[in-house]
Amino acid sequence: MSQPTRFRARGLTKRYGKIEVLHGIDLEVGAGEIHALLGANGAGKSTLVKIIAGLIRPDLGLMELADQAYAPNGKQQSESAGVQIVQQELSLIPNLSIAENIFFTKLPSRFGWVRYRTLHRDAAIALKRFGLHDLDPRTPTSTLGVGQQQMIEIAAALNQDCRLLILDEPTAALTATETDHLFTWLGELRQQGVSMIYISHRLEEISRLADRISVMRDGRMIGTYQASELTKQQTIDLISGTPEEASADKPAFEQADPQTASVKPFTSYAQANPLMSVEGLCGSKIQDVHLTLHRGERLGIAGLVGSGRTELLRAIFGADRCTNGSITVGKVRRQLGFQHPKQAVDAGIAMITEDRKHDGLLLSQSVQSNLSLASLKHRFSRFGLIKRQHERLSGSQIQQQLQIKSAGLEQSVNTLSGGNQQKVVVGKWITHQPEIYLFDEPTRGIDVGVRNRLYDLFESLAQQGRGLVIVSSDLQELMETCDRIAVMNAGRLMSVFTRGQWSEEQLLQASFDASASSDETAVEGQA
Repeated sequence: MSQPTRFRARGLTKRYGKIEVLHGIDLEVGAGEIHALLGANGAGKSTLVKIIAGLIRPDLGLMELADQAYAPNGKQQSESAGVQIVQQELSLIPNLSIAENIFFTKLPSRFGWVRYRTLHRDAAIALKRFGLHDLDPRTPTSTLGVGQQQMIEIAAALNQDCRLLILDEPTAALTATETDHLFTWLGELRQQGVSMIYISHRLEEISRLADRISVMRDGRMIGTYQASELTKQQTIDLISGTPEEASADKPAFEQADPQTASVKPFTSYAQANPLMSVEGLCGSKIQDVHLTLHRGERLGIAGLVGSGRTELLRAIFGADRCTNGSITVGKVRRQLGFQHPKQAVDAGIAMITEDRKHDGLLLSQSVQSNLSLASLKHRFSRFGLIKRQHERLSGSQIQQQLQIKSAGLEQSVNTLSGGNQQKVVVGKWITHQPEIYLFDEPTRGIDVGVRNRLYDLFESLAQQGRGLVIVSSDLQELMETCDRIAVMNAGRLMSVFTRGQWSEEQLLQASFDASASSDETAVEGQA
C-alpha cells in the first residue's frame, strides 16, 4: 500500500452470547483509498463496519485512526473523529423534512430557534451538489421512495467533512444514472484524500471503484488483494470458499475471462390465460395503468426511482388507496382495487416489500415467528391454538430451501444480516403459497450466490403456474429473469417489451422518454 495508513484495526472480536460473529479481524485502509469489503450474507461485514462507526462495541481488539488510538463510544464520537457511515438500512427520521435530516446534527439556530430560511437554503445547495435539485428541502422524507431516501442519506454523509467514509450497499436502490453520479462524487472525494470502505455485492462496481479488496467469510478475514489482480471468478471463489480460492494467488492473465461465463438458458412457463388484470388503475402517484399478468409469467417492472414502480405494487396490494380503475384476480373483480392488504392476501396475492426493516418483518421476533406470520390463521392454528410442531417443521423446510443462515429458528431476526433478513421475508410468503407474488427490489443487499438461488426460485414458482411481478433497478436482472418487461415513467406504464424484442438501450430510453407510447395491446397477444 503506497499511501499512508488512515485506519487500522487489530484483532477485532465480537460475540453475541455464546456465538462469536467476528474472529480477530485485522484491516488497514490507506489515505485516499477506496477499500472494498466483500463477503456473502452473514460473513460479518456489517458487524465490522458498525464497530468502526461506533454503533456497537467490540469485545476484543484495537483500532487506530490517523495513527491515534480510536475507540468511539457511540456514533456521535465517531462522527466527531471524522468517520461517517451510510448503512444499508436507512436511518432517516421519516417525520422530519429532507433539510432537517441532512443537517440533523448541526441545525442552524439562534437563541434556541431553528433558522429555517438558512436551513432550507443550505439544504438546497447540498441537494444541488448531489444532483437532487428537483427535490424540495421541505418535503417530509416519509413521502419519498426508498431509492430517494437512500440518495438523501448519502447526500447527508457527503455533506459533512470526514476522513473515513463507510458505504454499505449504497447503490442497492439506485438507478444506473444515480449510481454514475455517486461514483463521480466518490472519485472526487478520493482525490481529496478521503478514505472509504465500500461494501457491495455488485462485483462490476468493485472492479470500477476499488483500489484493494478485503474478503470476509464466516466472521473471519480471508485476505486483502489488489483489485486489479483479481478476476471476477477469483473474487466469487474467495467469497464462497470454493476449492478454486487458492487460484487467487495466480496472475489475472492466467485465469479464464469471467465475462465469457455462460448464462443459464431462459425457459418460459407463461400460459395464455390471464391470472390478474389491472385496468385504468389510478392513485396518488400512478395514472391509468393497464397490465395483464398471465399464469406462469414473470413480468418485470423497470423505471427510474420515483417513476411509480413501488406505488404500483402497493396499489395492487391494497397498501395504497386507488382513485379509479379495477383489479381482477380469477373471478374476483375489485372496482377501485383492494381496500386493504388483507383483501389482496385473501385473493391470493403476496408482496415482498422493498423496505424489509419497516414493512416486511417483526424485527424483535424470531425467524420462526416471521416465517409463519402470514399463515398462522390458515395453516398453523386450530381453535385459536398454534400447532407448534407443524410450524417448526415448515420453518425448517423453508430455512433449508432458502439457506437462511442463523443459529436456529429461535434467533431474533434483528440479529441476522440484511441478506438473511430478506430471505426470511421471501420465506414468509412462500410458506403462505399465494398465486401471485409482487417482488419489490427482491435482490437488494443479497450476495451473488443467494441471488442466483432466488432466480431459481422465480423459475420454480413460474413452473408451478404462479404469476410474478418483479420490480428492480437492475435492468440486467430483469432481462435475465423475465418473460416481459414493462417500463414506468412519471406514474404511467409507458411501454411493454417481450423477451427477444428488447435491448438495454430501449429500456433505458423508455425510462427517460416521457413521450414513449405503450404497446401493451400489441404485446398481450404475444405473451
